[in-house]
Amino acid sequence: MHQINHDLPSLFAQLGLDNSEQSMRNFIEHHKLAPELAIERAPFWDTAQAAFLAEQLRADADWCEVIDELSVLLR
Repeated sequence: MHQINHDLPSLFAQLGLDNSEQSMRNFIEHHKLAPELAIERAPFWDTAQAAFLAEQLRADADWCEVIDELSVLLR
């Protein structure tokens, strides 16, 4: 079985966000998560973005590692 390793720029693109280095830095700088808040419940996601994150985490999909990375960066 082939496992795909996704990176932060591909996650931003998947979420419909600008994935240039500067835009990713700005997003991370201006969006913060409280320690107890799950990333998929953050108020700055739209419905589709939140659903994608929740579904990927629930399924323990290929995206989980990079979603976790983003979660850490947002805290």
